[in-house]
Formats: sequence, C-alpha cells, structure tokens
Amino acid sequence: MKRIKLKHQNILSILLMAMTLTSACRKDPQVIKEEQEEVIAPEPARPAKGFYLVNEGNMGMNKASLDYMDFRTGIYRRNIYNEANPTQVKGLGDVANDVGIYGSKLYIVVNVSNKVEVLDVKTGKRLQQINIVNCRYITFKNGKAYVSAYLGEVGNAAEPNGIVAQIDTASLTEEKRVKVGRQPEEMAIIGSKLYVANSGGYSPENYERTVSVIDLNSFTETKRIDVAINLHRLKADKYGDLYVTSRGDYLETKSKMFVIDTKTDKVKKQFDLAVSNLTINNDIAYFYGSEWNHNTGETTVTYGMLDVNEEQVLDKKFITDGTDKSIVIPYGIAVDPFTKEVFVTDAGDYVSPGVVYCFSPQGLKKWSVTAGDIPAHFAFVYK
Repeated sequence: MKRIKLKHQNILSILLMAMTLTSACRKDPQVIKEEQEEVIAPEPARPAKGFYLVNEGNMGMNKASLDYMDFRTGIYRRNIYNEANPTQVKGLGDVANDVGIYGSKLYIVVNVSNKVEVLDVKTGKRLQQINIVNCRYITFKNGKAYVSAYLGEVGNAAEPNGIVAQIDTASLTEEKRVKVGRQPEEMAIIGSKLYVANSGGYSPENYERTVSVIDLNSFTETKRIDVAINLHRLKADKYGDLYVTSRGDYLETKSKMFVIDTKTDKVKKQFDLAVSNLTINNDIAYFYGSEWNHNTGETTVTYGMLDVNEEQVLDKKFITDGTDKSIVIPYGIAVDPFTKEVFVTDAGDYVSPGVVYCFSPQGLKKWSVTAGDIPAHFAFVYK
C-alpha cells in the first residue's frame, strides 16, 4: 500500500477547504411560510377583529404553531409565528398549552419547551421569552400575569409540588412564586383570590384532589378546598362561583364537574357528567366531554349547555345540524361574546392538521377551516 505523507500546512489547507465546501453545501434552515385561506366575507364592523388560535402539536414533535382568523378580511392565516420570527429555528416550540392577551401583548405558554413566549399582539413578533419549567396555564390581573407550572420534568411523579409564578407585564420578568399542589392546571381569579386546580396527574395511584386558594395581596396559599381527584379545568362565572372539572381515574371513578362558592370556598353542587373543556359567556356555559375509558378502550363524546345562574343543564345543544358527528375529538371551545358564535376545534388523529368549526347561535355550521396539529386554545382580539 502506498502511503502519502502530508506536511502540517497541507493538512490544515485541506481541512479548511473541506469546511468551506461543507458550509457551502449545507442549506440554512428554511422558514415555514405563512399560509392564507379566504374563509368568510370581510366583516370590518365586527367588534372582534379576529382571534388567535394556538395549535398544541404532538409532544416531542416540536410542532406547536400559531394561527390567526382575521374577521376584517375574512382570511384565515396559518403558521404566522415562524414567518414573523424567522430567527427562531425551532419555531414556537413543543406543546403550546395556553394563550392569553393582556394589553398589547400576546402570551403563549409552551409546556414542554419550558417557556412563555410574549409577542406583539398586532404583528406576532417576539418581544420576550420567560423561562418557567413545565408551565401550564396563564391568567391576568392588575398588570400581572400568573402562570401555573408543574416545575418538574414531564412525567416524573417524584417531582415536588407545583407553583404559580407572578410576572410583571411591563418588565416581562418573573417577580415571585408560590407553592401549590402537585401538577397544577387551570386558574381563575375572583376578587383578590386566585384559585388553581391541582391534578397530581403524574401519580395516578395518588391523585391530588384540591383547589389551592392564593391571596394575591400577600401572594401566599391560604387554604386548599377538597373537591375530587385529578382536577383540570377551572372557570369563573359572574356570580362568584367556580366551575371545576375532575377527570376521574379513567377506570371506575367517572369524570364530574363541581361548583365552588367563593364566598365560602366550599363545594356547593356536583354535576355527574364528563366535561373536558368549557367556556362561560354571560349565563351560559358551553361544554363538551371526551371521556376515555381504560377498561373499554373507547372514548365517549358529548356536548351540552348549562345555565350558571340557575345551575341547571339545558335541554338544547350548541350544535344542532348534525356536524358533531363529523368531529372526531373536540379539543378547544370558545364563544364570541358579541355574535354568540361558538367555535369548536377537532384534533382528529392528533398528528395531522385539525379543523376549526364555527357555529351560529342556532347551532348551524357557518364555516370550517384547516388549522395546525391539535388546534386548542383561543384568544380574541378586540378594537
């Protein structure tokens, strides 16, 4: 075998040439372009300009995305984050779990990416990233944003109790945090008290079953209200009551919904029905249930409406034309407070683009449009 001897400077020259060629051949990451689709006729006089929709994306696939339905133009805009923020090579991140608008800023809670993205509500351009491990949901009051967080690694049952973090919406920095129960979920604020549903979802053999009560003036946990296992959703009505859902254990203990009187901080009513998600507008709570049973391997889907003043489930439905039969897995719900249109998303098979449906107050389908993977969370933009 013939061996070739190279001098040190020759080797260095070859290495530099190889690096140059590799750099020239390597393509820069391609920014995923925004897509636009005309959905409705323009409605420039409508009180709501439009809504942002966060698509969660399947865990581990880094496919969270942001869409915008523009009522003024009638155009649905898909994947607006990447084009507005081309330097963010990983896009929005992994599992976008919640969204909210406060003032001129849009806040997106990105669960597995351990961050809250803060964007300009008009342009979608990134203003700040706030790092919070395993963050879940967000709510606002008096210039502060409050974020619930599991704190520990995803799925680790040995992790300690979760927290609620207080963020100043002017400086966009975390100011302080308070410990709550294990794996805290949705929150609601009534008066000077913040309520957070504790799930304990990482330890099915020992679920949490309480709602933590935080005094916002002292920012301390003052008590825990015993409710039921594996709590999740938490919504406030205008009468000072909270509607909190229990997912049960997916075996023998069924899903239920409970009403908490915040004057006494005690459970005052129980509804024996599955509620996966709900939204309250004036006196009506719109909800759907998507209950999976481990024993049967089947999912049961239901839809309903509830009068929160009378605290009674209504006979009528918010989908009346049979479109509900086409929805595989309802995953997000919202109501336009002015038009009373109901928006429902379908996650489908969880790995393909989902669908957004719009229903009239009479329950008739007005339009639908393809969204991103697992469309889930709405935030309306007003004038």
